[in-house]
Amino acid sequence: MKIIQLAAMSALLWLAGCATPTSPDVQAPPLVSESSNSSQAPTTQAQAAPSPQATRSDLAPVIPTGPLQQITTGQASSQAVAALQPPADLWDRIRRGFRMSDLESDLVRQQEQWYATRPDYMQRMTERSRKYLFHIVEELERRDMPTELALLPFIESAFNPQAVSTARAAGMWQFMPATGQYFELKQNVFRDDRRDVLASTRAALDYLQKLYGMFGDWHLALAAYNWGEGSVGRAIARNQRAGLGTRYLDLSMPNETRNYVPKLQAVKNIVANPGNFSAELPLIENHPYFQTVTVSRDIDVRLAARLADVSIEDFHALNPSMKRPVILAAGTPQILLPWDNAKVFERNFEAYNAGQYASWTAWSVPSTLSVAEVARRVGMSETELRNLNAIPPRMLIKAGSVLIVPRSAAMQNDVASHVADNGQLNLAPEQFTRRVTVKAGKRDTVATIARRYKIAPAQVGEWNEVAVTAAFKAGQQVVLHLPARATAVAKTSKNAKTKVAKASPRKGVSTAKRPSHLKPVLGPATRVAQQR
Repeated sequence: MKIIQLAAMSALLWLAGCATPTSPDVQAPPLVSESSNSSQAPTTQAQAAPSPQATRSDLAPVIPTGPLQQITTGQASSQAVAALQPPADLWDRIRRGFRMSDLESDLVRQQEQWYATRPDYMQRMTERSRKYLFHIVEELERRDMPTELALLPFIESAFNPQAVSTARAAGMWQFMPATGQYFELKQNVFRDDRRDVLASTRAALDYLQKLYGMFGDWHLALAAYNWGEGSVGRAIARNQRAGLGTRYLDLSMPNETRNYVPKLQAVKNIVANPGNFSAELPLIENHPYFQTVTVSRDIDVRLAARLADVSIEDFHALNPSMKRPVILAAGTPQILLPWDNAKVFERNFEAYNAGQYASWTAWSVPSTLSVAEVARRVGMSETELRNLNAIPPRMLIKAGSVLIVPRSAAMQNDVASHVADNGQLNLAPEQFTRRVTVKAGKRDTVATIARRYKIAPAQVGEWNEVAVTAAFKAGQQVVLHLPARATAVAKTSKNAKTKVAKASPRKGVSTAKRPSHLKPVLGPATRVAQQR
């Protein structure tokens, strides 16, 4: 019996030895930090738990060296230790990526108080962010940048991609026109990429990385994003010359920039610990909100929204860069749709057989024309043409301008790429003219009259039904069509001549010699309506 028991125990020990591999090739999977490729983040984090095959040396604890230091609010959510579970939601994921040093000042406390006492504003702002926040976090993690920067649009625009400042900065990231052009954000008659979700986020992160490379500090980089890199550079140079510090809090700067980073720090603190501020953050799940869909044909915006089964408001919220009622495939080959609606659009687009996809097209104006004349040529009312193309009053449309006009049923070709990518609307102020008559002087000709009033000789000849080379008799009435201001000057000069003729002091005494021609001071009326 004892022999049988000993044999059984030996067999068990042998099996146990077989279950524990001793090959040096077997290693535990590496722990993946939060800064790895975000598209695989949930999977890699779930796999970060220690493998039962890991050796003891692989699981050795990491013991910090040096004196202990107090952990700040932002550092409490550090990603230095890999999590064993994926983030519960997107807010949790953002907290894990906090890496910027905390700013501690009274200005931060003031901004915390401002946001905490406006729960309705915070709710609207955070609700609006749910469409865009996941994509921004993905891009930040892909570039290994601090996730605090995902909160910057709260400060810039309250996450409103249609926001426009008084200084003409536009979009979620508030790009000025020139800065947008520098970072290759197209701005033409059809779209403004400063408002585009993907393009503006790419440009903003490019700019922030550039600024961080210049200053080596995120607070200074953010100050430069708001104030300009040149301004921050000069402020640092001034402090260096004066022997002063060169950190964010040391610099002399405008109040807007002085409060800029404290605003971001306040929002960061609220996101880190919403309970401390009696704040409620809406649930934003840790998965994409939208998907990119390719557009192969010009298509009306309303039709695209209908084929995707989304409201026109939701469509514009994801595609805010579009300025006209038609999407030109050559210029905007991709649109954003809610994740679940992307396949719906593709299926309905392929099945659509109710006629053309687009009822509008682009037309290049052949010569400088009035709005009324363009409307007549394209078969639209003047009001409709103005509203559709955002043409202000009292403006002429210059040659080469590109307009949106109705597309005929017979038109098969879509708008060419060079037009869709570069189309611009160029305007010139209308000049209001009046018909006046002036008296020709001795030796006056069509050419001299035209030169005097700064108009074309051909026009003077046409108005008076004479050749361009013709001469006028002294005192002959010459018909002109002059701008309003020039007309007023001409009448004033004519009245002055009449007064001179009546100013003879007594009979028998010759009057002063009257001028042989008028010399009006010209200045065409330029009542220019401000363009939107």
